[in-house]
Amino acid sequence: MYGRSMRLLVAALLVLPPLLCGQTGGAHPDTRFAPTPAGEISRPFRPPLAPVIPPQTFGLVQMVKAAGVIFSGRVTAIGHHPATTAHAVETVNITFHVEHAIRGATPGDNLTISEWMGLWTNGQRYRVGERLLLFLYPASTLGLTSCVGGPLGRLAFDPWGRVSLSAQQISAFRRDPVLGGRSRVSFSDFALAVRQAHGEE
Repeated sequence: MYGRSMRLLVAALLVLPPLLCGQTGGAHPDTRFAPTPAGEISRPFRPPLAPVIPPQTFGLVQMVKAAGVIFSGRVTAIGHHPATTAHAVETVNITFHVEHAIRGATPGDNLTISEWMGLWTNGQRYRVGERLLLFLYPASTLGLTSCVGGPLGRLAFDPWGRVSLSAQQISAFRRDPVLGGRSRVSFSDFALAVRQAHGEE
């Protein structure tokens, strides 16, 4: 019995090392994890999603600091643009008529932003006629942007024209002296909160 156990142990010691080392001895490497050759982009190109930051670590001051554009407006057009070259990405262009501008926009202008199609596919969508207040990251080198903090940077309006905060936004802005605990605020109050937060950067 003892001899048989020893033979099994020896056999296991001979077989296990190649398994534990990924069978690199004579096996073919897994090409899914092979590095991309220099100067070449993997296909399909998938830009990383902007991180959704927990409300506990992200408040209005951080939102204002991260945003390149802050405005309210109405969606007037949506256009899909497929990738056309090896280095292009599939995008969605959303055009807004700017109503109120806080940063990086002009009231009365039409502003078009480009969003990676993956964000649209994952649910970050718009519809024509929708009225929103947006905090947008500065455009990337590809000309793409997205909402600061994911859903935190996208606020709706209620039927009476007040800025409507979700439960997540109420939690994130709870320390703000103007917005703290409120689910509905006028645009002027929200703009005041942004200006005060800008002063705290």
